[in-house]
Amino acid sequence: MVVVLVLVALLVVTGVVAANWYLWRRLFRDTTRGPGPVRRAGAVLIAGGWLLAVGALVAERAGAPFWLQRTLAWPGFLWLALVLYLLLATLATEPLRPVLRRLLPARHPEPAPDPGGPLPAAQTPARETRTADEARSADESPSVVEPSFAAEPSSAADPVLSRVPLPAVETQSGSGRLAVDEAKTAAAGPAEPELKAPPAPGRPVPSAEAAPPSPRDLPSRRLFVSRVVAGGAAAVALGTVGHGTYGVLRGPRVKRVTVPLAKLPRAAHGFRIAVVSDVHLGPVLGRGFAQKVVDTVNATQPDLIAVVGDLVDGSVKDLGPAAAPLAGLRARHGAYFVTGNHEYFSGAEQWVEEVRRLGLRPLENARTEMPAFDLAGVNDVRGESEGQGPDFERALGDRDTARACVLLAHQPVQIHEAVRRGVDLQLSGHTHGGQLWPGSLLAAAANPTVAGLERYGDTQLYVSRGAGAWGPPTRVGAPSDITVVQLASQH
Repeated sequence: MVVVLVLVALLVVTGVVAANWYLWRRLFRDTTRGPGPVRRAGAVLIAGGWLLAVGALVAERAGAPFWLQRTLAWPGFLWLALVLYLLLATLATEPLRPVLRRLLPARHPEPAPDPGGPLPAAQTPARETRTADEARSADESPSVVEPSFAAEPSSAADPVLSRVPLPAVETQSGSGRLAVDEAKTAAAGPAEPELKAPPAPGRPVPSAEAAPPSPRDLPSRRLFVSRVVAGGAAAVALGTVGHGTYGVLRGPRVKRVTVPLAKLPRAAHGFRIAVVSDVHLGPVLGRGFAQKVVDTVNATQPDLIAVVGDLVDGSVKDLGPAAAPLAGLRARHGAYFVTGNHEYFSGAEQWVEEVRRLGLRPLENARTEMPAFDLAGVNDVRGESEGQGPDFERALGDRDTARACVLLAHQPVQIHEAVRRGVDLQLSGHTHGGQLWPGSLLAAAANPTVAGLERYGDTQLYVSRGAGAWGPPTRVGAPSDITVVQLASQH
């Protein structure tokens, strides 16, 4: 068993490392020309984000000083949500890369000719030169017979040079050509401005103040596409996490569901139960959030309030002030509480006493009679490790089966025992509806119902998505809710 756990841990670590290397490569390496501060900053960002996330998880579980938990929780937990959607967005854009590279033109333009350099033959102005035969026909006796060079300035444009006799040279000799040039320079005196050919039609006129960009200064097509795609993926991830975090911090919305019960008497038709689950008060969601939950519940004017577990993530010492607003819950038939798995991470016995002090009635494997139905509650499955697990016999064994029964149980997996006990309706939470898509797929693999109302034989199960959030204060595809379940009589 130990070997299996070690192998699973190694597999998980390998997957996390590979995923983060892939993110660094796509977001930082592929968007830069070479090693430099941007790549180093990307490595520091990714490594630092994971250090904060691991530190936040360890600090919460180890009971570190509450100020340290709060310091690490916000950046650490938000990084978990951000890296998830960075990875998903980057993977989703992979098919776009080859398509964009095909559609976009090459980013390197054709090099522009050097304004001071040689011009192409087609743009070179023809030189007006005269050969020996032309000179004879004009009754001239030049002391120098110039060869015809298409690329040199016209002698007609230089009257001083045309009057200076030059020593004769061989037209095919390179050294002779050099002597002619030197003689011309000496005779002409100071150099005149160099004549430049006009630019070809359609070609921009070069400017000394704003030189055209070098091809090396422009990103290649591959680099340009990498930057566009990486920027788009980062924008999508940031927008998704930002919107999901805002949805949690603004407080849960009210959801209303009608549930018909065959055994419910006509007098109880329309009885309203406000279902509150998974508030998760802790280093991130504190007293202000608890007050929003209380105000939202009270605004529905319920007949009964059912808090079905995972109220807190921390000790009574640290979170007692944050939970204090729960004393303001108001319902005609009172407020009831059952433990969730997170209460057993935080000191379940202390929290049971604390909620009792705040005015809620804990149902620890117990049952109470409402005017029209039985209300029962069982401990969470996690309590088995402390000898405080669910006891359905104690909660339901001696009840009158002719009466309708509503069971409060934190985890949906407890529905199977509820069916065997003839429960009419079970109210649960725990799943958060997946909280962060595609977490709903994992939640569906571990729970019979992820969210909403479903029927199992003669028993119905309603699962709330929860009012708060665990870990990242973010929800994507699973908005938080407080559900008002309205019981309906079939008589």
